[in-house]
Amino acid sequence: MTTGRKLFAGHAVRRLRRQAGLTQAAMAETLEISASYLNLVERNQRPLSATLLLRLAERFDFDPRALSADEPGGGADALRRRLADPLFGDLEVDRSEIEEWLAAAPGGAEAFARAYDRIGPGAAPVGALRDPVDLVRGEIERWRNHFADLDAAAEALADELRLGAGDLYGAIAERLRVKHQLGIRILPADVMPDLLRRLDLHARQLQLSEKLDPASRTFAAAYQLALIEARSEIDALVRAAAFPDRAAERLYRRHLASYFAAAVMMPYARFLRACESTGYDIELLQRRFGAGFEQVAHRLTTLSRVGARGLPFFMIRVDRAGQASKRYAGASGAVLVEAEGARCPLWQLHHAFDRPGSLAVQLVELEDGGRWLTIARTVTPQGRRIGGIEAMFAVGLGVAADLAAPLAVSRGIDLGGEATPIGLGCRRCTRAACPQRSAAPAARALLINDIERGVSPFTFAGE
Repeated sequence: MTTGRKLFAGHAVRRLRRQAGLTQAAMAETLEISASYLNLVERNQRPLSATLLLRLAERFDFDPRALSADEPGGGADALRRRLADPLFGDLEVDRSEIEEWLAAAPGGAEAFARAYDRIGPGAAPVGALRDPVDLVRGEIERWRNHFADLDAAAEALADELRLGAGDLYGAIAERLRVKHQLGIRILPADVMPDLLRRLDLHARQLQLSEKLDPASRTFAAAYQLALIEARSEIDALVRAAAFPDRAAERLYRRHLASYFAAAVMMPYARFLRACESTGYDIELLQRRFGAGFEQVAHRLTTLSRVGARGLPFFMIRVDRAGQASKRYAGASGAVLVEAEGARCPLWQLHHAFDRPGSLAVQLVELEDGGRWLTIARTVTPQGRRIGGIEAMFAVGLGVAADLAAPLAVSRGIDLGGEATPIGLGCRRCTRAACPQRSAAPAARALLINDIERGVSPFTFAGE
C-alpha cells in the first residue's frame, strides 16, 4: 500500500530547469502551468502532482525513479538523523527548520550531509580514515535503501525465471548452467568446514555447503546471478559512490548484489501485494516466497518505489551485547537505528533472546514524542555444527505507530494508547527517574546528593 505521502522535490525540478537553461516562465509555459505555481513547487511549498510528474518525464526526459535518491542529503529524515548526533544536541533543530533549509538552500544541505558523512559520528578529525562499514551505510541511507534500477532488473528476471519453472532455485541453477556455464554443487560440511559458498572458476562451479537451508541456497544462487547479470547496474552505483578505499567498494558491491538477490526472490510488485493482503505477516511472507525471517525483514525496508510505496519500516540486527551488525532506516526516518553503542534496555528488541524464535511486539515512545510499533525475533546464522559456537542475533523491525494499523501484529493493540517510554541509550536519554538508568546523560552534569536518594542512582542537572 502507499502511505499517502506527498512528493516534494523542488530541488530536483530547479536543477532540471537550470540544466535546461530555462527561466521559470519558460519552463512553466512548457509544462502548461503558471510561473507562480512552478515557483511554489521549486520552493517545496507545493507537492509534485502525478500530472506534473508525467509532463516532466515526457518533455524533459526526466526519470521519476531518481527522486527518492536525489533529495539533498537524502531528504529531511536523513538530515534529521545526522542532526541527532550529540554534537548538535544543544541546537534543537526541529523538522520544520530542516524542511525550510532544504527549500531555501538545498545545495548547503547536501554539502553539510557530505561533510558529516566524511567526518562521521563523533566528529572525528578531518582526513581521518573512516570505517568502511560507516561509509557504505551512509551511501545506503542516501538511497533510503531503495535502488530502483536494481529492483526493476530483478523483477524482470524473476518474471522470466517464473515462466520457465515453478521452482525458483531450480530455475536459477538452470540459468547459471545454460547461460553462464556455471554449475551448482552441494558439498559436504567436511569438505567446506568454514565456508558456506565458494566460486570455483576453474571447475566452473558455484559450491554451496550442505549446511545451508533451502532459502539460503536460493539466495546464494541468486547472489551469484546478480554478480553476473546485474553487473552493469551494480558497477554504476559503486562508481557513483566514489568511496575512498577498496574495502568500502567491495562491501557496497556485496550489499547491492544481496539486494538484487532478495529482489529476485521477492519481486517488488508481487511482494508488495502480498504484504498488503497479509497485513505484513512476516511468517506468511516467508512461506510464500521461500525466504528466511531476516531476508523478509530486510526486504520490508526497501519498499520505496515511486507510486507504489509500502509501509516505511526500519530494521536493526543486534547481538546479546547490543552491538549492531545491520542497520537500515530506509524511508522510516527512525532515529532508533542511529543510536551508537548501548541502547535502551526497556526496548524488547533485547528481550527477544529470552524467547528464541518468538515474536516480541511492543509499542514504544521516544523522548521527542515519536511512537513506533516494533517487532523483534531472534535469528540463528547458517553453518553451525554440533559442538560449535551457537551464534544468535535479534532482528528488530519498526514502523511509525500512526501507520501501523494495517499490520497483522497490531490487532488488539491500542496504537494511540499507553506506550513504553524508551530512549536512545542512557548517555543520550534525559528521562528522569528511570529505574533502569545506568549512566547520566552525556550532556548533563551528574549531581551527588547525600540527603535523599531517588529511584535512579543517577541524578543529573536539568531535571
